[in-house]
Amino acid sequence: MDMATGEFSTPVESTRNLAIEARGLVKRFDGVLAVDGVDIAVPEGAIYGILGPNGAGKTTSLRMLLGIIDPDEGYRRVLGAENPQHVARRIGYLPEERGLYPSMKAYEAIGFMGALRGLPLKQGRARGKILMEEHGLGHAVDKQIRQLSKGMAQTVQLLGTLVHEPKLVVFDEPFSGLDAINQGKLEGLIRGLAEKGTTVIFSTHVIAHAERLCENIAIIAGGKVPYAGSVEEARDRIPAQVRLETRNSEGPWRSALPSSARRNGAFWDFPLPDSGVEPLLKALIEGDAGIQSLSIERAGLHDAFVAIAGEAAARDMVTQGAGDAA
Repeated sequence: MDMATGEFSTPVESTRNLAIEARGLVKRFDGVLAVDGVDIAVPEGAIYGILGPNGAGKTTSLRMLLGIIDPDEGYRRVLGAENPQHVARRIGYLPEERGLYPSMKAYEAIGFMGALRGLPLKQGRARGKILMEEHGLGHAVDKQIRQLSKGMAQTVQLLGTLVHEPKLVVFDEPFSGLDAINQGKLEGLIRGLAEKGTTVIFSTHVIAHAERLCENIAIIAGGKVPYAGSVEEARDRIPAQVRLETRNSEGPWRSALPSSARRNGAFWDFPLPDSGVEPLLKALIEGDAGIQSLSIERAGLHDAFVAIAGEAAARDMVTQGAGDAA
């Protein structure tokens, strides 16, 4: 921070390969702290997930990053600009609250959304027709929004978010309300955007989407970010679990098992020792365990989320995900 101005000063080198950088973002509403010191760094071309239950501060954080609302404290830089509004035409944003004019034809709605981001209306409408054809909605090009199914209308709004070919796309809970088929299509679309070099950041309370799509994530709970980094590093916070089945029930090999090992029917379950699997295997073989099977399972992102954010936040995530599926 520059002590003379009270502003953060960030070296150019640190932001050269970042589409989004935020440090210490704070937001209060009517004196209530909604976001408390959020730090996020999103590399260019990445698929980046923000995980947390509803009410954790995800939407408020995204809106601060986009310049829809200003932080009370903190620093942000988006596509190289400290004022996100200066690069708004290079950004696509799909808010959690969906809304289209019901009397508009589908392709016109896409063109209208593009026009809001600076794309000429005629060009946006033409692209809208092409995008609808590419995404299996060619038969609905001339239908009014009110004539479309919920899933089709959501797809139209999604295409309107992308029609101006943004360099950064921000989705707020994009999977909510979609059936399994359309969720799969959206995951494919997100991967396709990243392959073309577009940066994608999305919020979700469904961990499975982030685990399948993201290399890097931020976990938000209670307005704070207890973890921001790679999915792999988050999973590695919990030791891999070993499941062992032996022919012999007793013998010198038992000393190779950690004290936390627990018998589960025909199997032994325990964390992989810090020394790794090779010394364990050697001790089991030399101790005449008679190995029938041995498997090693790494922790999933859900387990990492529980360890980082706590069981209460994880329960909220599961409950909200079940509500979406209902």
